[in-house]
Amino acid sequence: MSKIKKIEIKLVKSAIGYNFKQKSTLEALGLKKINQKVTKNYNDALCGMINKVRHLVETKELSWVIF
Repeated sequence: MSKIKKIEIKLVKSAIGYNFKQKSTLEALGLKKINQKVTKNYNDALCGMINKVRHLVETKELSWVIF
């Protein structure tokens, strides 16, 4: 039995008027529309991406148990 950390990311604020790199980061996360949610496996690269756009997104930690 192993535990996998997953994170649910929700876009809560528009990226209009923000830096191109931040818009690209949101696109790489798979977020295009306000209130859109995506679920990703947690890793250090994802953590860095979320940190870059933390003022535009909300995160929620999920844990999944796999047998």
